[in-house]
Amino acid sequence: MGESVLELLSARQGHFLLESGHHGELWLDLESLCLRPRRVQRLAAELASSLSELRLDAVCGPLVEGSFVALLVAMQMNVQFTYAERYSRATSDSLYPMGYRIPASLRSGLEGKRVAIVNDVINAGSAIRGTFADLEECGAVVTAIATLLTLGTAAAAFAAGKGVPLISLGTMPNRLWAAPECPLCSTGIALEDVASFSAQRSI
Repeated sequence: MGESVLELLSARQGHFLLESGHHGELWLDLESLCLRPRRVQRLAAELASSLSELRLDAVCGPLVEGSFVALLVAMQMNVQFTYAERYSRATSDSLYPMGYRIPASLRSGLEGKRVAIVNDVINAGSAIRGTFADLEECGAVVTAIATLLTLGTAAAAFAAGKGVPLISLGTMPNRLWAAPECPLCSTGIALEDVASFSAQRSI
């Protein structure tokens, strides 16, 4: 199934700065994911089936593409849909400088609700970390994290630490580094200018 997701995306190898602040060698152009909505709808139905036993009240997706997948899953399950918006925040180091926040008008409707976070692709997990934290601030009970594709091991470690299942239609090995430990930097490989082909964002 991971291959099915990758068929909807263009991928590049190189040296990239991700939204999480990590450096990585893989870039996926996630903006192209929903160019063929029916193909994504089929994948969303697979996620909905995997979530069906959790008695969910709502599904939440981080903007941008993760919320599109979450909306399709919510439609399939006939449950409430909500989303989280990205914003910049101060951090003690260079990692996870972006937070995610549920819009003010939607927050009270989540208190006590059983919610699954649904995303498109998870790599370092910036979007799910921020969304998870804000859902808890809203009084929601985060019951699962679900995604079309998981890269590397960060998402599994985060979900295990929170005591919730990680449901993924596919997985791929991937390497990430904090900037001071990045081997690509140490060998003098310059960061690529991703703004020339895609808006910089998290996976």
